[in-house]
Amino acid sequence: MKMETEAKPGTLFVVSTPLGNLEDITVRALRVLKEVDLIAAETVEHTRNLCRHYGIATKLTSFNQHNQRTKGPELVEELKSGRSVALVTNAGTPAVSDPGVFLVAGALKQGIRVSPVPGPSAVTSALSVSGMRADTFLFCGFLPPRSGKRRKELETLKSLPHTLVFFEAPHRLKEMLEDLREVLGDRAMVLHKELTKLFEGIVAASVGSVLNRLSEEEARGEYTLVVAGCEKKGKEQTLDEKVQEKIGLLLKAGTMSLKDIAHTISSETGVEYRRAYKACLLMKRAGITRP
Repeated sequence: MKMETEAKPGTLFVVSTPLGNLEDITVRALRVLKEVDLIAAETVEHTRNLCRHYGIATKLTSFNQHNQRTKGPELVEELKSGRSVALVTNAGTPAVSDPGVFLVAGALKQGIRVSPVPGPSAVTSALSVSGMRADTFLFCGFLPPRSGKRRKELETLKSLPHTLVFFEAPHRLKEMLEDLREVLGDRAMVLHKELTKLFEGIVAASVGSVLNRLSEEEARGEYTLVVAGCEKKGKEQTLDEKVQEKIGLLLKAGTMSLKDIAHTISSETGVEYRRAYKACLLMKRAGITRP
């Protein structure tokens, strides 16, 4: 009598998909999406558009924050039965600030193989064009939606020297920036809007200057914020000669207050407002109009 053998578990592939531009997908990702038995997508219709574009006919099923508690165990059972599943989010790398982590954790607990298929990530993409140090950075994702809790979390980040990376929804962006300025100070930052998409936009300035720009236009789309870490206490580095020269020229013109000059320098160069103002004050006291 032939003994029935237990089915070998399938593999959960964590597949990175484009942030916006459909060309930003790897050859391996396309192959995996075609070969797996099932694609677990954050939004089925969104992923269907990607599949249609590349001629992928694999069956799609929904897996997101609304059904993760019930759908997660079902997908794990599919994997245990020997079927392979590709996990995708709407954009970028799954399990980073999305419920994909719930499925990955469930699969690992059952001894199921989990394989990453690397590709686009809003975090590393934003860092790569921020001009800020990325050898040490802290990804903070989405902070709490309510200002009180958000400020408490920002307080814990206030003294860290690491570059900080946040995600934020358009309807909360203004309040988020106001809390950033209030808790962390008017630091240098880079605001990334709709990375790799048609209306991609990047603004490098101080937090206050970015806030001023937002008042002129309605916030729309997806945002990634890269914020400078806390400067080390002690002797501050001298500002760049070109920055000093610009301060000198503005002081010599005599048409702006020190605060306005500092705001202008901070907005145009990304130098923290506090440092710019201190430099203006010292140069004025010393009677320096040109370095």
